[in-house]
Amino acid sequence: MEPSTAIDLGRPQSGDVVDLIITDHRRFEELLRQLRSSDSDRDAVRWAFAALHIAHAEAEERRVYPRLRRLRAVDAEEAEHGEREHAEGNAALLAVLECSSTTTQKFDDAVEELARVVGHHLTEEELTIVNSARDEIGARARRDLGTAFCEERNTQIDADCGRLANVRKLVTAARKDGLLDA
Repeated sequence: MEPSTAIDLGRPQSGDVVDLIITDHRRFEELLRQLRSSDSDRDAVRWAFAALHIAHAEAEERRVYPRLRRLRAVDAEEAEHGEREHAEGNAALLAVLECSSTTTQKFDDAVEELARVVGHHLTEEELTIVNSARDEIGARARRDLGTAFCEERNTQIDADCGRLANVRKLVTAARKDGLLDA
């Protein structure tokens, strides 16, 4: 079941892309804390996490990474590595979404793997891509990039990007593209 959720994912319209990405990263960490807590509405939290994860990754891959490459703030290898880690996060997310219950050991194990994969990505992205954006491009370019990031992120959320069928489709495509092990 894919309930709509009242969990606030934010709806920024503009800002420095570095700040926007970091703000979403802190949201991921908070949602992961809630997923681990038996006091939370874990079902609502997993669907909120799905929407944010897919929207954020798609916005980075469609709007941020290509522009950072053109500006020579990151190279092709760094951008591809980020995309590979997004695919790994999507696969781990899919395992969480496919659990029939949020009160089982299977769910807890899937959340643990999601937290591991996403935590690794957040750390690595902040140390490489985010710092490169911060250091290598000017404030105006970061604001322009922030606006583009927000537009794509919000469009993805409006399109219900975190629904199970879409996450499955993204994971299948990533496998086909060689971003995930078969």
